[in-house]
Amino acid sequence: MKHRKKLGLAALAAGVTLIIALAVALSAGAGTTKRQAGYKIFFLPKTTTIPVFTQNSIGAKRAAKELGDTLTYNGPTAVTGPAQVPFINTAARQGYNAIVISTPDGNAVAPALKRAAAKGVKVVSYDADTRPDSRVIFVAPTANSLIGTSQVEAIGKQIGYKGDIAILSANVTSPNQNTWIKFMKIALKKPKYKNMKLVKIAYGNDEPTESAKQTQGLIQAYPNLKGIISPTTVGVQAAAQELQQEGKCGKIKLTGLGLPNDMRKYVKAGCAGNFALWNEQDLGYLATYVAHYVLAGKLTGKIGETFKAGHLGTYKVQVSDGNKPVVVLGPPLVFTPQNIDKYHF
Repeated sequence: MKHRKKLGLAALAAGVTLIIALAVALSAGAGTTKRQAGYKIFFLPKTTTIPVFTQNSIGAKRAAKELGDTLTYNGPTAVTGPAQVPFINTAARQGYNAIVISTPDGNAVAPALKRAAAKGVKVVSYDADTRPDSRVIFVAPTANSLIGTSQVEAIGKQIGYKGDIAILSANVTSPNQNTWIKFMKIALKKPKYKNMKLVKIAYGNDEPTESAKQTQGLIQAYPNLKGIISPTTVGVQAAAQELQQEGKCGKIKLTGLGLPNDMRKYVKAGCAGNFALWNEQDLGYLATYVAHYVLAGKLTGKIGETFKAGHLGTYKVQVSDGNKPVVVLGPPLVFTPQNIDKYHF
């Protein structure tokens, strides 16, 4: 009887040991599966209606695939900060690990981003920054000062550094546009540009129709207008189209930030000289790598941290034009009638 009791206790102990071992194995397997599944990243542009953000998403999805992450690209059709808030709330509610956002209004989205961060969501801004207190790191396409000075030089060269110029911007609240315009104004104070006068800053709200209307207004209001700077892909294309329709190509010079595929026919028609941009796919790619490393604890926002972003190479967290912490993609590409056919995006 005692012998049977001992055997029963031994069998029970063995069974308990087996159950514990199985539980540990399943737990370990679940952890491995989670790591293999990667992170969930919500990629939120200013709007899904502008081609430049589609380009961002192509690069972002490529990076996510390399990293083993899951990336959702979605956003509003209206270009406003409040229109982005429901998407921020949804991402937080659905358990996304990170939000990568470009916003036309950093103040409007900050409260929602902070609520998401309180739930453990990491926030990385790119292209157009949020308020610094509502994100971990900002991924900039290039140095803001470089954009401002290069845009002034581009239009200056076209008009012989003399005459009235105007700026056709996106939104009044757009942080990247306003920062670039600030550096344009600083550049215009240099002796080299003393004979150039900024007569007007117009806002097309990143809408083709409104941007064209604003361009038409500039042409009518300033008969001596020599050049237009439009640092927005929607605005510069709409301005080129309007100049063509008004028969002003060559008479009013145009530069800005645009996509080669959008601007090709206008450049060849003489409705735009040189213009610039960066590789938008690379910008989305880099921002996704930054989000991944923030989630992995390899990037905390400390100045001087370095990381490798796939085929783009090594980057450093730095201070640029007062923004910190920031990761800068690199210098812009300059498109001219001579080289534009080399680029297809």
